[in-house]
Amino acid sequence: MKRIFTWLIFIIIIILIVVGMIAASKKHTSSTEVAIPLPTPVTSADFIRGNPNAPVTIVEYGDFQCPACQAYYPVVEQVFAAASSTVRMAFREFPLPQHADAIPAAKAAEAAGNQGKFWGMYSLLYENGSDWDSLSDPTSVFQGYAQKLGLDMTKFNADMNSTTTAAKIQNSIDVGTKAGIDATPTFFINGYRIENPESYDEFIKDIQSAASSTTP
Repeated sequence: MKRIFTWLIFIIIIILIVVGMIAASKKHTSSTEVAIPLPTPVTSADFIRGNPNAPVTIVEYGDFQCPACQAYYPVVEQVFAAASSTVRMAFREFPLPQHADAIPAAKAAEAAGNQGKFWGMYSLLYENGSDWDSLSDPTSVFQGYAQKLGLDMTKFNADMNSTTTAAKIQNSIDVGTKAGIDATPTFFINGYRIENPESYDEFIKDIQSAASSTTP
């Protein structure tokens, strides 16, 4: 009986070791190795910031009303500030259907982008989410942000209500959905989807790994 018990303990220990090794392997495998490609290449149609010749390109599919996106925002800003010389960033609209104000927010960002102020509106929307994400109609808040950015309000309002703006956002949703995106934020580094980094340090490691893989 004692021998059987010893063998059981031995087997349990082996199982725990194997499980631990698998977990460690998953933890330390670079997330840039997840072979899910970016739905479409980054082009001049995207809103981009950073070094245009950077070896690393990060693409975020985001929703301005998404709590997870709002939580990631300061981390993304910290990453960009630290690595802007080696990184360029693009943002693509992916408003989720459960967020009633996500599409109006996306329209505000796109309308600001038409006047060269996408990233300014991007920051205002994420930094002040509590001011508008529970409103039945946040339009006046977005107009206030547009005024703060010094935008032409006639053009801003027209672009917010434009069918072209709505179609661009819907196309981003459709293309992303077809590619398997079903949550926000979703990040791609150098053309491949990554598992969402758990911290600033993990994000930086992903960038460094992508940069080293592009170095001749």
